[in-house]
Amino acid sequence: MSEKKKNIAILGSTGSIGTQALDVIRANPHAFTVEVLTANGNANLLIQQALEFNPNAVVIADETKYNFVKDALLKYDIKVYAGNKAIAEVVQMDTVDVVLASIVGYAGLESTISAIKAGKQIALANKETLVVAGDLVTQLAKQHGVNLYPVDSEHSAIFQCLAGEWQNPIEKIYLTASGGPFRGKDVSFLQTAKKEQALKHPNWDMGAKITIDSASLMNKGLEVIEAKWLFNLKPEQIDVIVHPQSIIHSIVQFTDGSMKAQMGLPDMKLPIQYALGYPERMKSDFPRFSFFNYPQLTFEQADTKTFRNLALAFEAMNIGGNAPCVLNAANEVAVEAFLHDKIGFLQMSDVVEKCIQKIKFIAKPTYEDYVATDMETRSVASEMI
Repeated sequence: MSEKKKNIAILGSTGSIGTQALDVIRANPHAFTVEVLTANGNANLLIQQALEFNPNAVVIADETKYNFVKDALLKYDIKVYAGNKAIAEVVQMDTVDVVLASIVGYAGLESTISAIKAGKQIALANKETLVVAGDLVTQLAKQHGVNLYPVDSEHSAIFQCLAGEWQNPIEKIYLTASGGPFRGKDVSFLQTAKKEQALKHPNWDMGAKITIDSASLMNKGLEVIEAKWLFNLKPEQIDVIVHPQSIIHSIVQFTDGSMKAQMGLPDMKLPIQYALGYPERMKSDFPRFSFFNYPQLTFEQADTKTFRNLALAFEAMNIGGNAPCVLNAANEVAVEAFLHDKIGFLQMSDVVEKCIQKIKFIAKPTYEDYVATDMETRSVASEMI
């Protein structure tokens, strides 16, 4: 391991990815220090993390909790800020080496762009950043010489398969999907599906939003769009296969027909550690995979007729421009409504589809266009609900 420790800023430190990243850092104190922690509203956990890791600064996005956090950390040498603007500013600190972008949803866009403009290396766990503004974000990264290290298990798998192959063109990539809790279910079952059922993921332990997206296959749709931008692919070079065991995390097929797959147990700590430690593979005591515990690995086609979100994501990617931004905003509103029992499981796709049809298309959006599209879509989607 190189001598100098990497100073990490974790955006969204109280969420599923953030807490697992802190596990990785806890296990590798020789390699990493925590420079910045940010949370949306979970002030108690943020304080607890700050007391353990002693970062330079913490930010609570919910400004009503600022005094509570500030008072708790008063006698420690930790700067406390509040609000989303502060998150976008704190990532620019000279002392930050790597920014782990793990704020869920559209909310993570501004701070990621800010970190890229400050020349920080990005460990990207927020797929929505590339879904919403992939064109803009990848151009900025190129302009500022910033690497985007993928943290999603599927994109990390592709990235790992490409190591040593950068000069070799990709023919196709296959993103694997577990199929979620509703794999194999039909429309009549899904009509009455409840959030409690949708939140029971068979293989992964994730936050509520991403678990619902996984059940509706929207998560895979967002990953398809993210893959297009991360690996500079055309839509027809990306395919999705359902792999219920979640052992093969994704596959790259090269122009000679050879395929590389990355395998391992479903554990987000592995891709997080790979992204933070890159280019070095660091030792870990994560559980090891045994072929004999998984004597059969199976694959099936994704059912895009029943799970329309995946088809809608491909459609938005093909349309391009601000269409993926519309897809994402409409989906965020729809998932929130489903989690609050305001709409049924299948209605989520209806909301997304209608928004894609309704919102004005912009072929070459600026950052301001994305912001406006996001706001307009949320308002239209909320009215539908």
